[in-house]
Amino acid sequence: MAHCQNIGRSVHLFNLDPAAEKFETFNVFVIMTNLDIRDLITLEDVMEELQYGPNGGLIYCLDHNNHNHIIRFLLNNMDWLEDELGEYEDDYLIIDCPGQIELYTHFPIIRRICECLQKMHFRICGVYLLESQFIQDNSKFFAGVLSAMSAMISIEIPHINVLSKMDLLGKVKKRELERRAQIIVSHN
Repeated sequence: MAHCQNIGRSVHLFNLDPAAEKFETFNVFVIMTNLDIRDLITLEDVMEELQYGPNGGLIYCLDHNNHNHIIRFLLNNMDWLEDELGEYEDDYLIIDCPGQIELYTHFPIIRRICECLQKMHFRICGVYLLESQFIQDNSKFFAGVLSAMSAMISIEIPHINVLSKMDLLGKVKKRELERRAQIIVSHN
């Protein structure tokens, strides 16, 4: 967001993660959300009230097939969301979603939200973050790639895969990754 703001692009954040604690960039400043599902429901409240664990709580918070009024409200009353997002129609909107893979691969929750946004004429691109620790082991990397592909197929939107937390990789692993990337590029 800081990069977009520095080059004069209007960017707004919609938090769709009821478990999010805070939004920080470079540990320097906190990003304010323009729309935040936590104003309506939080994971902590659901876990405490219903005695659910984190995964069950997230699914409850986001699955409109449960008796959850929040996402049902969003899906059945998209005019409210359209009104809220209408003032941002020419701006970039970043929607931060929960990291639980089940929400993308086992339930149609996120896909339905994307479909509603597309009906509102938003152009959507998904960004799948795969932690760099997954590339340190071939089997973990393969599992991570399969998870990303499963999410891509389930959501059915243009998709970019990004390796995150690269600063946590050691120098040897970074060099190995750069070498592998050069081999892939040279074969294309």
